[in-house]
Amino acid sequence: MEAAARNCIIVHGCPHYSPAETDPETRTYDKNWIPRTKAQLEARGIRTETPLMPTPWKPDYAEYKKVFERYVIDESSILVGHSCGCAFLARWLGDTKRHVFRLVFVAPWKIPDKGDEIRKTFYDFPIDETIRARIGDVVMFTADNEADDGKRSLEIYHKALGGKILELKGRGHYISEHMKTDEFPELIDAIMG
Repeated sequence: MEAAARNCIIVHGCPHYSPAETDPETRTYDKNWIPRTKAQLEARGIRTETPLMPTPWKPDYAEYKKVFERYVIDESSILVGHSCGCAFLARWLGDTKRHVFRLVFVAPWKIPDKGDEIRKTFYDFPIDETIRARIGDVVMFTADNEADDGKRSLEIYHKALGGKILELKGRGHYISEHMKTDEFPELIDAIMG
């Protein structure tokens, strides 16, 4: 497969609500490493989309799906999810039975905070283990200092989907506050294969 024929879609994570998250200048959920990664992939000939999901502080699968399915997704697509974006991708791949070239999860999350009914609804789905038969390969990033629920979430996804786990030092939940940089060369390498 030619690299130029591939496309990549990066689905951002879900912040907790704050007024700052509604302002394009101060919101963080679509920032972090995402813009730089998009630029670096496009410089390598991979068309990259970074859709803004509606009200990500109260994620809704049906609403995410409407936005996501505006993009071309086929056997040459690379899908990247961050945090709750991984939950969306896993559910979507299970529901649609689509084939994709590569799936990359960054700090995957599947465990809602106690009492958070919105996220419970978003995360509460069985992972279709047949997804692994429809994906070229799977890579999952975690960090040595990721939260315990993040580590448990990774185990849930890895048990269902398999793939390679990459644990990097000091990256936390792969947000700017934890990483202290927007550079993520390991992700570029994973996407490029």
